Amino acid sequence: VLEYQDLQDSIKPQKVEFHSLNFNNTLHWQPGRAREARDVVYFVQYKVYGQSTWQNKDDCWGIQNHVCDLTIETSDIQEPYYGRVRALSAGVYSNWSLSCRFTPWQETMIGPPTITVVHSKKFIILKLQAPRSPYKRKKGSKIPMTNYYDLLYQVFIINNLLEKQHKELVYEGKDKVIKLEDLRPGTSYCIVAKTYLPVLGRSSGDSSRQCTVL
Repeated sequence: VLEYQDLQDSIKPQKVEFHSLNFNNTLHWQPGRAREARDVVYFVQYKVYGQSTWQNKDDCWGIQNHVCDLTIETSDIQEPYYGRVRALSAGVYSNWSLSCRFTPWQETMIGPPTITVVHSKKFIILKLQAPRSPYKRKKGSKIPMTNYYDLLYQVFIINNLLEKQHKELVYEGKDKVIKLEDLRPGTSYCIVAKTYLPVLGRSSGDSSRQCTVL
């Protein structure tokens, strides 16, 4: 009995948590402390907070991975969800390990916008595109994150001539096309942008750098 219980405890998944970027919602966990346990497989269930019955996630039933995509199952972004995982090894099931409550709208991280740079001799024109969610319109295109939040773009310019590469905020707002003027010809500039979410008080990471010489 003790050995059974030991195995049961030692394969129980640890740190079950949701990770979410632009509503791509995945459940992650770490293996139990039994490093030597072989052939461990995992079973994932999910439910909406307040429901009594758990749903099986068929694609994550008896898997060896430590991640399970629940994007479709958690697509009502205002609802709070739970996920849970249990392990099986040598005919022994662990107990379930539960995630914290997860509400996609409040907790998803927003990605940066994509930038296209069009430059002329004296100024730079930037075209910004909001990150897209995994959810599709009827015609098949992915719905941008601007449909779900009031997003602002923050644009920073880096003058490569300066010793310290200081990021200077040159624009914050909703415009998708931005003209940067008063720049020096012959100077190399790099531009990065972030998406800012005033309602939740948080920003994305930086977009990839776009560098140009006027």
